[in-house]
Amino acid sequence: MTCTVLLDLDGTLIDSYPGILASCLAALRALGHEPDETLDIRHTIGPPLEDTMQILLQAHGDDRVAEAVAAYRRHYGESGFLESVPYPGIGQSLDEMKRTGLRLYLATSKRAIFASRILDHLKFATYFDGIYGSVPSGELDHKPELLAHILSRHALSPSDSLMVGDRRHDISGAHAVGMRGLGVLWGYGSRDELETAGADRLVDFPADLARTVLSMVSGKKYPS
Repeated sequence: MTCTVLLDLDGTLIDSYPGILASCLAALRALGHEPDETLDIRHTIGPPLEDTMQILLQAHGDDRVAEAVAAYRRHYGESGFLESVPYPGIGQSLDEMKRTGLRLYLATSKRAIFASRILDHLKFATYFDGIYGSVPSGELDHKPELLAHILSRHALSPSDSLMVGDRRHDISGAHAVGMRGLGVLWGYGSRDELETAGADRLVDFPADLARTVLSMVSGKKYPS
């Protein structure tokens, strides 16, 4: 049976921090605030955008989350998404996984339309059998619902599927639908966060991703 790998985007395949930060600052300014240009938001990347904006707005005593999200997406769609860069070795790992016959699906909390544009821009789209992310209705904002949707849509077996991500939401989301979760240590989540979430395995470097995934889905150990 062909195994399936579901991959997160931000912090897993790409370093999207510069574009996300620029769009968050633009959103805060659009609501009349003067944010600190040295703001560090790495710990907020990964969950749904609404959660991130709520955290940022709290510092300004503002609860206009929907307005902030809309302003963020306007800026991100115009220029923010172009500032994403792949982690070194990710392209090779995607190529290796695809060549072994694995089915690859993107599973991100980012809006699906932005995710598609980023993968097209980086010339990664052809590696994926499907690109999934959040949608305007909000029904796929959280990882358990998103992963369940992908599994159902393609009649995939959870036991033959693996979720790869850098935050606890990726791991807990995978476990919620009966999948294993592989945590990556080059993204925005810490080792402690991923271990506490119960990651089935951790991988240190992007160049080792394909070998680790293949080892997990086949039960074999691949040489270093």
